[in-house]
Amino acid sequence: MKNINKKLQILLLLPLIAVQIKCGSSQNVVTNSGKASSWITTTDESSKLKKQEDLVFSSETNSNQTIEVNPSEKFQTIEGFGFSLTGGSAQAILKLDKAKKEALLQELFSRKKDAISLSYLRISIGASDLNEKVFSYDDLPEGQTDLKLEKFDLGPDLNDVVPLLKEILAINPQIKIMGSPWSPPVWMKDNGSSKGGSLQPKYYQVYAEYFLKYIEAMKSHGIVIDAITPQNEPLHPGNNPSMYMTAEQQADFIGNNLGPAFAKAKIKTKIIVYDHNCNKPEYPLTILKDAKANPFVAGSAFHLYEGDISALSTVHDAFPNKDLYFTEQYTGSKSSFESDLKWSVKNVVIGSMRNWSKNALSWGLANDEYYKPFTPGGCSTCKGALMIDHAQNIKREVGYYIIGHASKFVPEGSVRIGSNISGNLYNVAFKTPSGQTVLIVENDGTAAETFNIKYNQKQISTTLNAGAVATYVW
Repeated sequence: MKNINKKLQILLLLPLIAVQIKCGSSQNVVTNSGKASSWITTTDESSKLKKQEDLVFSSETNSNQTIEVNPSEKFQTIEGFGFSLTGGSAQAILKLDKAKKEALLQELFSRKKDAISLSYLRISIGASDLNEKVFSYDDLPEGQTDLKLEKFDLGPDLNDVVPLLKEILAINPQIKIMGSPWSPPVWMKDNGSSKGGSLQPKYYQVYAEYFLKYIEAMKSHGIVIDAITPQNEPLHPGNNPSMYMTAEQQADFIGNNLGPAFAKAKIKTKIIVYDHNCNKPEYPLTILKDAKANPFVAGSAFHLYEGDISALSTVHDAFPNKDLYFTEQYTGSKSSFESDLKWSVKNVVIGSMRNWSKNALSWGLANDEYYKPFTPGGCSTCKGALMIDHAQNIKREVGYYIIGHASKFVPEGSVRIGSNISGNLYNVAFKTPSGQTVLIVENDGTAAETFNIKYNQKQISTTLNAGAVATYVW
């Protein structure tokens, strides 16, 4: 009888235990406390990603313009925000003394309170134009070839990019990494030069194996390459290094060589096509329409030096099962904090997100006070998110705040949710894995704007200066 009573007691307690377990598992979920936190960057630089006083949701109504956030309307899942970790960026950071470097890496990549929590990096496969010299991983004397890639070597990257990535991965093991080549080894090209020219078809299979070697070599150092693009800016052969590759050539290379090579080797690294400006959506569409290439392609990548950010939606609407990425936009040494902040937040962050991109990346993470290093003929006006001078002073440039307004608050796994554009108030909203709602707003007008943020039938009222950017979290 006692045993039966004990069993009854246990059965009666089970629902209560289940409730307690369920509650315990939700302890990390942030519930709506009735308040919203906010961080603001202004064009006069008086406030840079600075936390403001909390705003309180209420049922009161007014005649202000309203941004309504709709959590039931769901779009793409976000993979991350960040920069290109160029060879030059790595060199600039590695010049810092140990304590400064460690503090900076925590600020950039950790989830600590004062960090901006970068979650995505793009790196060059071989040199980009923001390396101090041009190189590939299989450079040979003129006239020689290496069809078995026996001389493949990560070379200069072993001195800067690889060791720094190891330190970054120790802080954030989940960070996503994309690799993009500026040029293959010159012996594979029809002009024998690091600048311009095209990949010779007879080397397509060797070049596919070159990508495999790269992925395997990085993996041997504990670095997982999540995605690659076959060619950075394939329609811009004037950079150093660079290569010209038509959409038809890229489709041929992926469909007959790169894709099958990845499949045979059971490589999970994604193949992302195009990686160039928004003015040519027909380029990725040509590849996605190719019956051989399409099954191997995970998505398309864009820059915005030409065209309109809506090009991403053009591709999405034609192939909704393929992902979109925004992989590069520089801030220039000759433009102002104000103009870069407004334009890049509106287009690169908000614009790419509202057009289905799963990430948003700015160009170089760091450089010195002379915008160095860069290759002969490379970009001499590209301004990194950080300027690290020879006295080890660190200046956080506009790019830091452009990306920081998203990366700090929108981790990988967040989902874009619905929000309306109201007048000059460009915006995008997210639901994070922990249950927080995040709204990024840029006032694109010439005067301060007072507006409401409405959520679940309640709203807050606030004002944002002309050109300013705010991130609201509740």
